[in-house]
Amino acid sequence: MLEEEKNENVEETSEETVDETTQETAEIAEETVDVVEEAAEAQEEAPKKKVLRASRAGRGERKSRKEKTEKPASDWTERVVQVRRVTKVVKGGKKLSFRAVVIAGDGKGHVGVGCGKSSEVVGAIQKAVVDARKNSIEVPVFKTTIPHISTGRSGAGSVVLKPASQGTGVIAGGAVRSVLELAGIENILSKSLGSKSPLNAARATMEALKAIKPFKVAAAKRGLTVKEMLS
Repeated sequence: MLEEEKNENVEETSEETVDETTQETAEIAEETVDVVEEAAEAQEEAPKKKVLRASRAGRGERKSRKEKTEKPASDWTERVVQVRRVTKVVKGGKKLSFRAVVIAGDGKGHVGVGCGKSSEVVGAIQKAVVDARKNSIEVPVFKTTIPHISTGRSGAGSVVLKPASQGTGVIAGGAVRSVLELAGIENILSKSLGSKSPLNAARATMEALKAIKPFKVAAAKRGLTVKEMLS
């Protein structure tokens, strides 16, 4: 009897162990299937993510390229003073072209005068604008006017500039007025003498502005401070 009971107990324990192992194997198999399915889904989604990343990177590069290509807005202002038709006598007849005089300035003490020639008006103006910016100068503005009297000469024309008090305005005309306004000077007295050519008047005004010296330079030459010199 004891042997039979022992055999029955052994059989029951063996059956229980077999059931436990089968359950464990089934669970492991299910887990492996889930892992395989997740890996397959990840592989399928990976190229999509790469495409999205590539497209986003391409968009970012395009935006950066557009930002680089877009030029910042310039503070310079151009004003066409004169456009003339010029004829040049050559072998076989006359050659017609256009000459443009342009004044460019930022209204903050920088101004320039340019002259350009071309067979078309637009081309002449473009060349004059480039020449004006290339030959620009810095004007020492003191309280919306100039520090002292200055004169300039170009060809047969000359210009005299005098400082003015607040509220006077720009007392000038023609090309002289355009140069002074684009330079950022708000109060000044001027007189144009000699030639009435706009190009000569503009260049004479530029020479007068070049001859102006700020108070700091004059005080340093005299060995004084600005307050001592003005007092």
